[in-house]
Amino acid sequence: MANDKGSSGSTATAAVHLSLQGKGGVGKSLIAAILAQYLRDKGNEVQCVDTDPVNQTFSQYSALQVCHLKLLSEGRIDPRAFDLLMERLLTEEGVFVVDSGASTFVPLWHYILENSVINALREAGRRLYVHSVITGGQALIDTLSGFGELAKTTPDRNVIVWVNEYFGPVQDDGKRFIDMRVFRDNEEKVAGTVAIPKRSVDTFGRDMEEMLRRKLTFGEAISSPEFSIMARQRLKVVRADLFEQLNGLRFT
Repeated sequence: MANDKGSSGSTATAAVHLSLQGKGGVGKSLIAAILAQYLRDKGNEVQCVDTDPVNQTFSQYSALQVCHLKLLSEGRIDPRAFDLLMERLLTEEGVFVVDSGASTFVPLWHYILENSVINALREAGRRLYVHSVITGGQALIDTLSGFGELAKTTPDRNVIVWVNEYFGPVQDDGKRFIDMRVFRDNEEKVAGTVAIPKRSVDTFGRDMEEMLRRKLTFGEAISSPEFSIMARQRLKVVRADLFEQLNGLRFT
């Protein structure tokens, strides 16, 4: 598939990337951070927004200059607060990366569908991509359900699935994700997949955990003398793998 050319002529700057999943703690903020770094690496002007009303993990990446959108009013999510987000998406320049919390999954997606946001963005020359995480382990069924709900209801082929094997293999009765019924039933809605494979826990795992704990970008960690030479090398390997996979997606 064609590579994203960033500011050198691609229409990637008209894209909006939304990290959305109804299960918490599965890597939504990690995906948002990876996307923001990748898109910046491609020369795009990237605007990052954190809409999680409970855990503002994405906002903690200081290098990404994330803006936090307050959604709570008197202890509950105010759907009209999404209007402020749409105002930005429809009028401001650059490619947007928006991270959402598990508690905003239903109200935000309902808002998008009810208000025909995908069509409004398209009329404004923008394309919405919804990034859904699927993990192994105990969260497998919940994350598959979240993906299925998004894919079933979106009117576009705009879902990008991140297969995160950090918590274990993403398999059900020996079937890989692409062999599962939930994928086959919704394949026409999937714009692409990105795999986050489980690597050696004592090397790659510890390096990634330290980088994530400190809310550092790959670039910050790789250039930091606080990480050993081989730790930085392993982080380079992970970044190269993820960026290469993203290169294979057409963000238009």
